[in-house]
Parts: sequence; structure tokens; C-alpha cells
Amino acid sequence: MHLKHLRALAALAAALPLTALATYDVDILEPASSTAQEAYNLHWGIMYVCVAIFFIVFGAMFWSIFHHRRSKGAKAAQFHENTTIEVIWTIVPFIVLIGMAYPATKTMLEMKDPSGYDMTVKVTAYQWRWQYDYPQDGVSFFSNLSTPRDQIDNYDGAGAAKNDNYLLEVDRPLVVPTGKKVRLLITSNDVIHGWYVPQLGVNQYGIPGFIKDAWFRIEKPGVYRGQCSQICGKEHGYMPIVVEARSPEQYAAWVKDQKAKMPAPAPAPAAAPAEAAPVQTASAGPAAPAGKADGKATFDGTCTACHSTGAAGAPKFGDKAAWAPRLAKGLPALYNSALHGKNAMPPKGGNPALPDEAVKAAVDYMAAAAK
Repeated sequence: MHLKHLRALAALAAALPLTALATYDVDILEPASSTAQEAYNLHWGIMYVCVAIFFIVFGAMFWSIFHHRRSKGAKAAQFHENTTIEVIWTIVPFIVLIGMAYPATKTMLEMKDPSGYDMTVKVTAYQWRWQYDYPQDGVSFFSNLSTPRDQIDNYDGAGAAKNDNYLLEVDRPLVVPTGKKVRLLITSNDVIHGWYVPQLGVNQYGIPGFIKDAWFRIEKPGVYRGQCSQICGKEHGYMPIVVEARSPEQYAAWVKDQKAKMPAPAPAPAAAPAEAAPVQTASAGPAAPAGKADGKATFDGTCTACHSTGAAGAPKFGDKAAWAPRLAKGLPALYNSALHGKNAMPPKGGNPALPDEAVKAAVDYMAAAAK
């Protein structure tokens, strides 16, 4: 019997050196954005408060048990309905909670405030991949898991060697510039997904029919990985996210390269012959577009992100009540707002490459639907 126990202890002792070589990371991943850094600081700050409370409360309890035990002849004090003590143990926890709630609320409000952004990326979730649209740069692509399924499943025997990130690698990452505030407009084309990158401090749901926003700013170049955080179907575990932060110069070169690979836009329909353009008087304000720009195409490509759902205060497409006060100001005022921006709407919907005529045509298209 004793020999059996000795063998077990010997096996445990032999395994200890191997166990010591393993990594046991229990901390949050190293933050890479300002919001993630604030969440990291908040996590450890509140952790220290909790540890301090633990030692104070249990220290006082054990000290009392030891110094006021019966063997020393201690007698229990009677302080039932002691107003002073009741005030103290009400006020002190209240102060502690306020001290923790203030920085937590401040951090949460900042994480939900995308104002002052430098660029926008629309993120659309699909089963089981992501689509990224850069409206201001005219770039759009899908991002898929790049590791072959045969290598993952190994149904036909041992496959190729896997690296640590074989389930977190994509064929085309989301590329952003460093030092810029990036606003994400996140939605879904089918079921609820979750765009989650821990090191950026972003975990936002993509919900069909809704647009949720989030933001981050990365200061150092690097590659940051995440996954869909909602159980979205049988391929849920194969829907990774990779964000690659590059310097502004490298990002500009990447945009140029991506635009060169984009398919050429469809040719504009030929203009109908010959109606004389209306003469614009000096007092008439901006005229409606004289050409035949496709307002619906511009709406579908740029404006739908906000106007199809009423996100960020935008009047919803076809909502007569929301459009009525805007239409009352006249088309020239609507053209001016669309071209130069107003409130949360950036100039030209965040796509400065759009021709003025295309923007005005989109306004005409939305105005006609709301009459």
C-alpha cells in the first residue's frame, strides 16, 4: 500500500518539471487600443479594491475570533440598533461603490462615443465570414478563414502542421492606419454575430436589420486577432477576425493596391438626348443635378448604411414623418447637407470620391420615396 503511494508521488514529482514549462496566462491580453487600455486599467484597479476589502473584512473577522474567544473569557458586546455603526457600514460601502462606478461609467461612455472619427468601415457578418466596406476609399472585400478544412479536421490522417493561430488566420484582414479613430458600422445579413477583438476592446453584436457602431484607435503597427462571439451556426468556430494596423503611408499604399484590384464600375447609362438644361438664377440656390446620375445606385452603395435603418439620427428611407421637416426646407438645403455634412453625417456620406451629381441624385431618390 505504501509502495503504491510512493509510486504516485514519484510520478507527480517527475511531471513537475514538464508542467513548469507550460504557460499559464491568466491576465487580460495586452491592450492595443486606448479603450482596451482603459478597460485593462479599470479591471486591475477594481481588482485591487476587491483584494483590499477582502483583507480588511477577513482580517478583522479572524482578529476578532482569535482575541475574543471564549477561552480568554471574552463576552460578546451588545450594540444592537447602534446608530453610529449602522451609519458607518452604510456610508463606507456606498463610497466604495461610487468610487468604482465613476471610472467604470466614464470608460463605458467613452467606448460608446464614436464622434470625431477619422474613417469609417462598414462590417457585415455572414454565415460564416465578414465583409468589410471602406466607403471613403471605395474598397470592399470578404474575409474568410484561410486554413484549409482538411488541415483542421484531419479526416484522412495527419495533416500539415498547425501553428498557434490556425483557427485565427484569414485570407484578407481588415487593414487600418495607426493613430486614426476608426468607426465601425456593424450589421448582419442573416443571424446575430459578434465582432470581437479583445486587444482592441471591441465586442459588438451584428444584428440583422440594425446597425451598431463601435470604434478603436491603434497607436502601434501590429496584427490583432479575434473571433465571432455569438453562436451563429455550425461553422461558428471558423469565423475569425484579423485586424492589421499599418502606418498611414503603408495604409495609403494598401488602399491604392486594393483599388487597382477592384472590378471596374458599371458604365453609366447614356444620357437621354437633348433636353435643355434649366437656367439657374442667382437666387434659386443649387439646382438639381442636370445629368442622369443613378440615385438608387448611390443610395445602395453609400447611404443605405444609415438611412435604411435610421441609424445615428438619419431619417429612415421612406419615413414620411421623419422626412417632412427636412423636405419643408427645400432640396437646396438637403443638397448642401449631403455634400458638406451635417451633425453625425460626414460630407458625401463619408465617400469624398462621389461626384456631386451622384450625391444630389441620391437625395432626389430619398426625397421622392418620402413624399
